[in-house]
Amino acid sequence: MKDIKAKDHAEEVALFRSTIIGALTCKELTKGELKRELEELSKQRFRAPASDHTRRYAVSTLERWYYRFKDGGLDALKPQRRRDHGKSKKLTPEQRRLLLDIRAEHPNAAVPLILRTLVADGRIQAGAISASAVQRLFRREQLHRRSLREGASTTRLRWEAERPGALWHGDVCHGSPILVGKEKKPVRIHALLDDASRFVITLHARHQEREEDMLDVLIAAVRKHGVPDALYLDNGPTYRGDILRVVCGRLGVSLLHPRPHDPQARGKMERFWRTLREQCLDFIGENASLHDINVRLIAYLDEHYHKAPHASLLGRAPEIVYREGIRADALDEKKLRDALTIRVRRRVRSDSTVSIDGIDWELDHGYLAGQVVTAARCLLEKNETPWVEHDGKQLALHPVDKKLNASLKRPPRLPPSMLLERPDPPPDFDPNKAAMDKLFGKKRDDEDGDK
Repeated sequence: MKDIKAKDHAEEVALFRSTIIGALTCKELTKGELKRELEELSKQRFRAPASDHTRRYAVSTLERWYYRFKDGGLDALKPQRRRDHGKSKKLTPEQRRLLLDIRAEHPNAAVPLILRTLVADGRIQAGAISASAVQRLFRREQLHRRSLREGASTTRLRWEAERPGALWHGDVCHGSPILVGKEKKPVRIHALLDDASRFVITLHARHQEREEDMLDVLIAAVRKHGVPDALYLDNGPTYRGDILRVVCGRLGVSLLHPRPHDPQARGKMERFWRTLREQCLDFIGENASLHDINVRLIAYLDEHYHKAPHASLLGRAPEIVYREGIRADALDEKKLRDALTIRVRRRVRSDSTVSIDGIDWELDHGYLAGQVVTAARCLLEKNETPWVEHDGKQLALHPVDKKLNASLKRPPRLPPSMLLERPDPPPDFDPNKAAMDKLFGKKRDDEDGDK
Protein backbone atom coordinates (compact mmCIF):
# COMPACT_ATOMS: atom_id res chain seq x y z
CA MET A 1 0.00 0.00 0.00
CA LYS A 2 2.96 2.33 0.45
CA ASP A 3 3.34 2.51 -3.35
CA ILE A 4 -0.06 4.18 -3.89
CA LYS A 5 0.49 7.49 -5.67
CA ALA A 6 -1.52 10.03 -7.59
CA LYS A 7 -2.53 8.54 -10.92
CA ASP A 8 -1.61 11.66 -12.91
CA HIS A 9 -0.53 15.26 -12.64
CA ALA A 10 -4.13 16.54 -12.42
CA GLU A 11 -4.86 14.40 -9.37
CA GLU A 12 -1.56 15.45 -7.80
CA VAL A 13 -2.53 19.14 -8.22
CA ALA A 14 -5.97 18.46 -6.73
CA LEU A 15 -4.38 16.80 -3.69
CA PHE A 16 -2.05 19.79 -3.29
CA ARG A 17 -4.97 22.24 -3.37
CA SER A 18 -7.02 20.16 -0.94
CA THR A 19 -4.08 20.16 1.48
CA ILE A 20 -4.10 23.97 1.53
CA ILE A 21 -7.83 24.50 2.04
CA GLY A 22 -8.74 21.12 3.53
CA ALA A 23 -8.68 22.27 7.15
CA LEU A 24 -11.11 25.10 6.36
CA THR A 25 -13.65 22.75 4.82
CA CYS A 26 -13.95 20.89 8.13
CA LYS A 27 -14.95 24.02 10.08
CA GLU A 28 -18.27 25.85 10.37
CA LEU A 29 -17.26 29.36 9.38
CA THR A 30 -19.26 32.50 8.83
CA LYS A 31 -18.55 34.67 5.85
CA GLY A 32 -16.36 37.07 7.81
CA GLU A 33 -14.41 34.25 9.47
CA LEU A 34 -13.83 32.51 6.11
CA LYS A 35 -12.47 35.73 4.65
CA ARG A 36 -10.01 36.20 7.54
CA GLU A 37 -8.82 32.57 7.26
CA LEU A 38 -8.31 32.91 3.52
CA GLU A 39 -6.37 36.15 3.98
CA GLU A 40 -4.04 34.39 6.41
CA LEU A 41 -3.51 31.54 3.93
CA SER A 42 -2.78 34.01 1.15
CA LYS A 43 0.24 35.25 3.10
CA GLN A 44 1.83 31.81 3.24
CA ARG A 45 4.05 30.32 0.52
CA PHE A 46 3.44 26.88 -0.98
CA ARG A 47 5.39 24.73 -3.46
CA ALA A 48 3.16 23.38 -6.22
CA PRO A 49 3.77 19.90 -7.75
CA ALA A 50 6.61 19.81 -10.29
CA SER A 51 7.59 23.38 -9.37
CA ASP A 52 11.08 24.54 -8.41
CA HIS A 53 9.96 27.51 -6.32
CA THR A 54 7.29 28.52 -3.79
CA ARG A 55 4.54 31.04 -4.33
CA ARG A 56 1.51 32.71 -2.69
CA TYR A 57 -2.08 32.35 -3.87
CA ALA A 58 -4.66 35.16 -3.96
CA VAL A 59 -7.71 35.16 -1.71
CA SER A 60 -10.01 34.83 -4.73
CA THR A 61 -8.13 31.73 -5.88
CA LEU A 62 -8.29 30.12 -2.44
CA GLU A 63 -11.98 30.97 -2.15
CA ARG A 64 -12.70 29.37 -5.52
CA TRP A 65 -10.88 26.19 -4.42
CA TYR A 66 -12.83 26.18 -1.14
CA TYR A 67 -16.28 26.25 -2.72
CA ARG A 68 -15.31 23.78 -5.48
CA PHE A 69 -14.12 21.29 -2.89
CA LYS A 70 -17.29 21.72 -0.82
CA ASP A 71 -19.47 21.11 -3.89
CA GLY A 72 -17.57 18.49 -5.88
CA GLY A 73 -14.87 17.01 -3.69
CA LEU A 74 -11.37 16.21 -4.94
CA ASP A 75 -12.32 15.90 -8.62
CA ALA A 76 -13.55 19.50 -8.65
CA LEU A 77 -10.05 20.71 -7.71
CA LYS A 78 -8.40 19.15 -10.74
CA PRO A 79 -7.20 21.67 -13.35
CA GLN A 80 -9.54 21.74 -16.34
CA ARG A 81 -8.29 21.70 -19.90
CA ARG A 82 -9.40 24.31 -22.35
CA ARG A 83 -12.15 23.18 -24.67
CA ASP A 84 -9.91 23.87 -27.65
CA HIS A 85 -6.94 22.05 -26.12
CA GLY A 86 -4.69 20.66 -28.85
CA LYS A 87 -6.46 22.61 -31.59
CA SER A 88 -4.65 25.31 -33.47
CA LYS A 89 -6.72 28.41 -34.01
CA LYS A 90 -4.82 29.05 -37.25
CA LEU A 91 -5.88 25.73 -38.81
CA THR A 92 -9.14 25.73 -40.73
CA PRO A 93 -11.25 22.54 -40.71
CA GLU A 94 -10.25 21.92 -44.34
CA GLN A 95 -6.54 22.27 -43.56
CA ARG A 96 -6.88 20.05 -40.50
CA ARG A 97 -8.58 17.34 -42.57
CA LEU A 98 -5.92 17.61 -45.30
CA LEU A 99 -3.04 17.28 -42.82
CA LEU A 100 -4.64 14.29 -41.11
CA ASP A 101 -5.23 12.54 -44.44
CA ILE A 102 -1.61 13.10 -45.49
CA ARG A 103 -0.24 11.72 -42.22
CA ALA A 104 -2.54 8.67 -42.37
CA GLU A 105 -1.47 7.92 -45.96
CA HIS A 106 2.23 8.77 -45.48
CA PRO A 107 3.10 8.02 -41.83
CA ASN A 108 6.83 8.28 -42.54
CA ALA A 109 6.70 11.88 -43.83
CA ALA A 110 8.16 14.47 -41.45
CA VAL A 111 6.15 17.62 -40.58
CA PRO A 112 8.63 20.05 -42.27
CA LEU A 113 8.45 17.96 -45.45
CA ILE A 114 4.64 18.03 -45.40
CA LEU A 115 4.56 21.80 -44.95
CA ARG A 116 7.17 22.40 -47.67
CA THR A 117 5.22 20.27 -50.10
CA LEU A 118 1.91 22.01 -49.38
CA VAL A 119 3.53 25.44 -49.77
CA ALA A 120 5.15 24.37 -53.07
CA ASP A 121 1.77 23.11 -54.30
CA GLY A 122 0.14 26.42 -53.36
CA ARG A 123 -2.34 24.83 -50.96
CA ILE A 124 -1.14 26.88 -47.96
CA GLN A 125 0.76 30.13 -47.67
CA ALA A 126 4.36 30.15 -46.49
CA GLY A 127 4.54 30.79 -42.73
CA ALA A 128 0.77 30.55 -42.28
CA ILE A 129 1.02 27.32 -40.24
CA SER A 130 3.84 26.50 -37.86
CA ALA A 131 5.40 23.06 -37.57
CA SER A 132 4.59 22.95 -33.85
CA ALA A 133 0.88 23.48 -34.58
CA VAL A 134 0.88 20.55 -37.00
CA GLN A 135 2.79 18.36 -34.54
CA ARG A 136 0.26 19.15 -31.79
CA LEU A 137 -2.53 18.18 -34.17
CA PHE A 138 -0.89 14.84 -34.95
CA ARG A 139 -0.24 14.13 -31.26
CA ARG A 140 -3.84 14.87 -30.38
CA GLU A 141 -5.06 12.44 -33.04
CA GLN A 142 -2.33 9.91 -32.07
CA LEU A 143 -0.90 9.94 -35.59
CA HIS A 144 2.74 9.71 -34.61
CA ARG A 145 5.40 9.61 -37.28
CA ARG A 146 6.58 6.12 -38.13
CA SER A 147 9.86 5.61 -39.92
CA LEU A 148 10.02 3.19 -42.85
CA ARG A 149 12.58 1.21 -40.85
CA GLU A 150 9.98 0.49 -38.17
CA GLY A 151 8.32 -2.04 -40.43
CA ALA A 152 4.71 -2.76 -41.28
CA SER A 153 1.84 -0.47 -40.32
CA THR A 154 -0.29 -3.36 -39.10
CA THR A 155 -0.66 -4.29 -35.46
CA ARG A 156 1.90 -6.75 -34.17
CA LEU A 157 0.63 -9.94 -32.54
CA ARG A 158 2.51 -12.58 -30.62
CA TRP A 159 2.49 -15.73 -32.72
CA GLU A 160 3.92 -19.23 -32.76
CA ALA A 161 4.00 -22.18 -35.18
CA GLU A 162 1.44 -24.88 -34.50
CA ARG A 163 3.98 -27.65 -33.92
CA PRO A 164 7.71 -28.42 -34.00
CA GLY A 165 9.02 -28.78 -37.53
CA ALA A 166 6.41 -26.47 -39.03
CA LEU A 167 8.71 -23.45 -39.22
CA TRP A 168 12.46 -22.93 -38.89
CA HIS A 169 14.12 -19.55 -38.47
CA GLY A 170 17.50 -19.11 -40.18
CA ASP A 171 20.07 -16.39 -39.60
CA VAL A 172 23.78 -15.56 -39.25
CA CYS A 173 25.41 -13.95 -36.19
CA HIS A 174 28.70 -12.04 -36.50
CA GLY A 175 31.10 -13.16 -33.80
CA SER A 176 34.37 -11.56 -32.76
CA PRO A 177 37.30 -12.18 -35.16
CA ILE A 178 39.86 -14.83 -34.23
CA LEU A 179 43.57 -15.14 -34.93
CA VAL A 180 44.53 -17.72 -37.53
CA GLY A 181 48.30 -17.63 -37.60
CA LYS A 182 49.06 -13.92 -37.74
CA GLU A 183 45.87 -12.98 -39.55
CA LYS A 184 42.50 -12.07 -38.05
CA LYS A 185 39.61 -13.87 -39.68
CA PRO A 186 35.87 -13.23 -39.26
CA VAL A 187 33.54 -15.60 -37.43
CA ARG A 188 30.06 -16.18 -38.83
CA ILE A 189 27.72 -18.38 -36.81
CA HIS A 190 24.92 -20.02 -38.82
CA ALA A 191 21.81 -21.19 -36.98
CA LEU A 192 18.43 -22.78 -37.63
CA LEU A 193 15.86 -22.38 -34.83
CA ASP A 194 12.56 -24.26 -34.53
CA ASP A 195 9.78 -21.75 -33.90
CA ALA A 196 7.35 -23.81 -31.81
CA SER A 197 9.90 -25.28 -29.40
CA ARG A 198 12.82 -22.76 -29.58
CA PHE A 199 14.99 -25.85 -30.16
CA VAL A 200 18.18 -25.04 -32.08
CA ILE A 201 18.25 -27.37 -35.06
CA THR A 202 21.85 -26.54 -35.92
CA LEU A 203 24.50 -24.07 -34.82
CA HIS A 204 27.78 -23.92 -36.72
CA ALA A 205 30.62 -21.40 -36.89
CA ARG A 206 32.34 -20.62 -40.19
CA HIS A 207 34.52 -17.92 -41.65
CA GLN A 208 32.02 -16.93 -44.35
CA GLU A 209 28.27 -16.48 -44.87
CA ARG A 210 27.82 -17.39 -48.52
CA GLU A 211 24.81 -19.17 -49.97
CA GLU A 212 27.00 -22.26 -50.23
CA ASP A 213 27.59 -22.18 -46.46
CA MET A 214 23.87 -21.85 -45.81
CA LEU A 215 23.17 -24.87 -48.03
CA ASP A 216 25.74 -26.98 -46.17
CA VAL A 217 24.09 -26.10 -42.86
CA LEU A 218 20.63 -26.82 -44.25
CA ILE A 219 21.67 -30.20 -45.70
CA ALA A 220 23.11 -31.35 -42.38
CA ALA A 221 19.94 -30.20 -40.59
CA VAL A 222 17.41 -31.93 -42.87
CA ARG A 223 19.40 -35.16 -42.84
CA LYS A 224 19.21 -35.27 -39.06
CA HIS A 225 15.82 -33.67 -38.34
CA GLY A 226 13.82 -34.06 -41.55
CA VAL A 227 12.37 -31.40 -43.83
CA PRO A 228 10.45 -28.46 -42.28
CA ASP A 229 7.27 -27.08 -43.75
CA ALA A 230 8.71 -23.56 -44.07
CA LEU A 231 11.94 -21.61 -43.67
CA TYR A 232 11.77 -18.04 -42.34
CA LEU A 233 14.99 -16.34 -43.45
CA ASP A 234 16.57 -12.92 -43.45
CA ASN A 235 16.64 -10.67 -46.53
CA GLY A 236 20.41 -10.83 -46.94
CA PRO A 237 22.06 -12.19 -50.11
CA THR A 238 22.89 -15.41 -48.24
CA TYR A 239 19.17 -16.27 -48.20
CA ARG A 240 18.04 -14.73 -51.49
CA GLY A 241 19.95 -16.85 -54.02
CA ASP A 242 18.34 -18.78 -56.85
CA ILE A 243 19.91 -22.08 -55.78
CA LEU A 244 18.34 -21.93 -52.32
CA ARG A 245 14.98 -21.02 -53.83
CA VAL A 246 15.08 -23.97 -56.23
CA VAL A 247 16.23 -26.43 -53.56
CA CYS A 248 13.44 -25.40 -51.17
CA GLY A 249 10.88 -25.65 -53.96
CA ARG A 250 11.97 -29.19 -54.85
CA LEU A 251 11.86 -30.27 -51.20
CA GLY A 252 8.41 -28.77 -50.72
CA VAL A 253 9.65 -26.15 -48.24
CA SER A 254 8.02 -22.72 -48.30
CA LEU A 255 10.67 -20.00 -48.32
CA LEU A 256 9.55 -16.94 -46.32
CA HIS A 257 11.16 -13.53 -45.81
CA PRO A 258 10.12 -10.60 -43.59
CA ARG A 259 9.46 -7.16 -44.98
CA PRO A 260 12.62 -5.10 -45.48
CA HIS A 261 13.71 -2.86 -42.58
CA ASP A 262 11.55 -4.74 -40.08
CA PRO A 263 13.90 -6.40 -37.56
CA GLN A 264 11.09 -6.77 -35.02
CA ALA A 265 9.56 -9.44 -37.27
CA ARG A 266 12.63 -11.56 -36.51
CA GLY A 267 12.36 -11.11 -32.75
CA LYS A 268 12.70 -14.77 -31.77
CA MET A 269 15.94 -15.18 -33.68
CA GLU A 270 17.34 -11.90 -32.38
CA ARG A 271 16.46 -12.89 -28.81
CA PHE A 272 18.35 -16.15 -29.21
CA TRP A 273 21.42 -14.31 -30.54
CA ARG A 274 21.33 -12.04 -27.50
CA THR A 275 21.18 -15.03 -25.15
CA LEU A 276 23.99 -16.78 -27.01
CA ARG A 277 26.22 -13.72 -26.81
CA GLU A 278 25.62 -13.15 -23.10
CA GLN A 279 26.07 -16.77 -22.07
CA CYS A 280 28.65 -18.11 -24.53
CA LEU A 281 30.18 -15.91 -27.24
CA ASP A 282 31.33 -13.13 -24.92
CA PHE A 283 33.61 -15.61 -23.16
CA ILE A 284 35.42 -16.87 -26.27
CA GLY A 285 38.79 -15.21 -26.77
CA GLU A 286 40.40 -14.26 -30.06
CA ASN A 287 42.96 -17.04 -29.72
CA ALA A 288 40.32 -19.75 -30.15
CA SER A 289 40.16 -21.74 -33.37
CA LEU A 290 37.03 -22.35 -35.43
CA HIS A 291 37.00 -25.92 -34.11
CA ASP A 292 37.16 -24.68 -30.52
CA ILE A 293 34.22 -22.35 -31.11
CA ASN A 294 32.09 -25.13 -32.60
CA VAL A 295 32.86 -27.43 -29.66
CA ARG A 296 31.84 -24.70 -27.22
CA LEU A 297 28.62 -24.04 -29.14
CA ILE A 298 27.67 -27.72 -29.03
CA ALA A 299 28.43 -27.91 -25.31
CA TYR A 300 26.36 -24.80 -24.63
CA LEU A 301 23.34 -26.18 -26.48
CA ASP A 302 23.47 -29.72 -25.10
CA GLU A 303 24.35 -28.90 -21.51
CA HIS A 304 22.47 -25.67 -20.95
CA TYR A 305 20.19 -24.09 -23.56
CA HIS A 306 18.17 -27.14 -24.61
CA LYS A 307 17.71 -28.28 -21.00
CA ALA A 308 16.99 -24.91 -19.37
CA PRO A 309 13.38 -23.80 -18.69
CA HIS A 310 12.19 -21.33 -21.30
CA ALA A 311 9.82 -18.49 -20.37
CA SER A 312 7.93 -18.56 -23.69
CA LEU A 313 7.35 -22.32 -23.23
CA LEU A 314 5.78 -21.83 -19.77
CA GLY A 315 8.92 -23.06 -18.06
CA ARG A 316 9.42 -26.16 -20.19
CA ALA A 317 12.76 -27.00 -21.80
CA PRO A 318 13.11 -26.62 -25.62
CA GLU A 319 14.44 -30.17 -25.97
CA ILE A 320 11.36 -31.69 -24.29
CA VAL A 321 8.90 -29.67 -26.35
CA TYR A 322 10.73 -30.49 -29.57
CA ARG A 323 10.97 -34.23 -28.93
CA GLU A 324 7.29 -34.49 -28.00
CA GLY A 325 6.01 -32.80 -31.14
CA ILE A 326 8.48 -33.64 -33.89
CA ARG A 327 7.33 -35.93 -36.71
CA ALA A 328 9.31 -39.07 -37.45
CA ASP A 329 9.18 -38.79 -41.26
CA ALA A 330 12.11 -40.54 -42.93
CA LEU A 331 14.10 -38.42 -45.37
CA ASP A 332 14.26 -39.73 -48.91
CA GLU A 333 17.95 -39.52 -49.83
CA LYS A 334 17.14 -39.71 -53.54
CA LYS A 335 14.72 -36.79 -53.23
CA LEU A 336 17.37 -34.84 -51.36
CA ARG A 337 19.93 -35.60 -54.06
CA ASP A 338 17.55 -34.56 -56.83
CA ALA A 339 16.73 -31.34 -54.99
CA LEU A 340 20.40 -30.46 -54.61
CA THR A 341 21.33 -31.14 -58.24
CA ILE A 342 21.87 -27.89 -60.10
CA ARG A 343 22.02 -27.54 -63.85
CA VAL A 344 23.53 -24.79 -65.97
CA ARG A 345 23.91 -24.24 -69.70
CA ARG A 346 27.50 -24.16 -70.95
CA ARG A 347 29.10 -24.05 -74.38
CA VAL A 348 31.77 -26.68 -74.98
CA ARG A 349 35.01 -25.12 -76.17
CA SER A 350 36.81 -26.27 -79.30
CA ASP A 351 39.28 -28.23 -77.13
CA SER A 352 36.37 -30.24 -75.61
CA THR A 353 36.56 -28.46 -72.25
CA VAL A 354 33.79 -26.78 -70.31
CA SER A 355 34.06 -24.41 -67.34
CA ILE A 356 31.98 -25.08 -64.19
CA ASP A 357 32.39 -22.83 -61.14
CA GLY A 358 35.70 -21.58 -62.48
CA ILE A 359 37.17 -25.07 -62.98
CA ASP A 360 37.88 -26.52 -66.42
CA TRP A 361 36.58 -30.04 -67.05
CA GLU A 362 37.23 -32.22 -70.09
CA LEU A 363 34.66 -34.09 -72.11
CA ASP A 364 35.62 -37.27 -73.96
CA HIS A 365 33.06 -36.62 -76.68
CA GLY A 366 34.77 -34.33 -79.17
CA TYR A 367 31.73 -34.10 -81.46
CA LEU A 368 30.10 -31.80 -78.84
CA ALA A 369 32.76 -29.09 -79.32
CA GLY A 370 31.09 -25.76 -80.00
CA GLN A 371 27.66 -26.96 -78.84
CA VAL A 372 25.68 -25.73 -75.85
CA VAL A 373 25.11 -28.52 -73.34
CA THR A 374 23.59 -28.92 -69.87
CA ALA A 375 26.20 -29.30 -67.13
CA ALA A 376 24.93 -30.79 -63.85
CA ARG A 377 26.41 -30.96 -60.37
CA CYS A 378 25.09 -32.27 -57.06
CA LEU A 379 25.72 -30.09 -54.01
CA LEU A 380 25.24 -32.99 -51.61
CA GLU A 381 28.95 -33.76 -51.66
CA LYS A 382 31.48 -30.97 -52.04
CA ASN A 383 34.00 -32.87 -54.16
CA GLU A 384 31.55 -34.72 -56.38
CA THR A 385 32.47 -34.62 -60.08
CA PRO A 386 29.98 -32.83 -62.35
CA TRP A 387 28.62 -34.36 -65.53
CA VAL A 388 26.99 -33.36 -68.83
CA GLU A 389 23.42 -34.30 -69.76
CA HIS A 390 22.89 -34.68 -73.54
CA ASP A 391 20.24 -36.57 -75.48
CA GLY A 392 18.97 -38.24 -72.30
CA LYS A 393 22.41 -39.57 -71.36
CA GLN A 394 24.90 -38.63 -68.65
CA LEU A 395 28.33 -37.98 -70.09
CA ALA A 396 31.25 -38.09 -67.70
CA LEU A 397 33.62 -35.18 -67.12
CA HIS A 398 37.12 -35.34 -65.72
CA PRO A 399 39.76 -32.76 -64.80
CA VAL A 400 41.95 -31.50 -67.63
CA ASP A 401 45.41 -33.15 -67.71
CA LYS A 402 47.45 -31.09 -70.18
CA LYS A 403 50.58 -33.24 -69.93
CA LEU A 404 48.66 -36.44 -70.60
CA ASN A 405 46.84 -34.85 -73.53
CA ALA A 406 50.20 -33.94 -75.10
CA SER A 407 50.95 -37.66 -75.66
CA LEU A 408 47.46 -38.92 -76.57
CA LYS A 409 46.31 -39.69 -80.08
CA ARG A 410 43.50 -37.37 -81.17
CA PRO A 411 40.25 -39.32 -81.56
CA PRO A 412 37.95 -38.54 -84.48
CA ARG A 413 35.37 -35.82 -83.88
CA LEU A 414 32.34 -37.87 -84.88
CA PRO A 415 29.29 -39.02 -82.90
CA PRO A 416 29.32 -42.72 -81.93
CA SER A 417 26.49 -43.55 -84.37
CA MET A 418 28.51 -42.28 -87.33
CA LEU A 419 31.59 -44.23 -86.27
CA LEU A 420 29.59 -47.47 -86.35
CA GLU A 421 27.87 -46.80 -89.68
CA ARG A 422 30.84 -45.57 -91.78
CA PRO A 423 30.82 -47.25 -95.28
CA ASP A 424 33.69 -49.37 -96.52
CA PRO A 425 35.14 -48.23 -98.87
CA PRO A 426 34.49 -44.58 -98.05
CA PRO A 427 32.33 -42.57 -100.50
CA ASP A 428 33.97 -40.96 -103.54
CA PHE A 429 34.20 -37.26 -102.79
CA ASP A 430 36.81 -35.04 -104.50
CA PRO A 431 35.72 -31.42 -105.19
CA ASN A 432 38.86 -30.63 -107.20
CA LYS A 433 38.43 -33.65 -109.48
CA ALA A 434 34.76 -32.81 -110.03
CA ALA A 435 35.65 -29.25 -111.09
CA MET A 436 38.34 -30.48 -113.50
CA ASP A 437 36.03 -33.11 -115.04
CA LYS A 438 33.43 -30.44 -115.65
CA LEU A 439 36.01 -28.15 -117.22
CA PHE A 440 37.23 -30.81 -119.68
CA GLY A 441 33.80 -32.32 -120.33
CA LYS A 442 34.71 -35.65 -118.80
CA LYS A 443 31.85 -37.74 -117.53
CA ARG A 444 31.79 -40.11 -114.61
CA ASP A 445 31.74 -43.82 -115.35
CA ASP A 446 28.38 -44.32 -113.71
CA GLU A 447 26.82 -41.65 -115.93
CA ASP A 448 28.03 -43.50 -119.07
CA GLY A 449 26.56 -46.70 -117.81
CA ASP A 450 23.16 -45.07 -117.26
CA LYS A 451 23.02 -43.95 -120.89
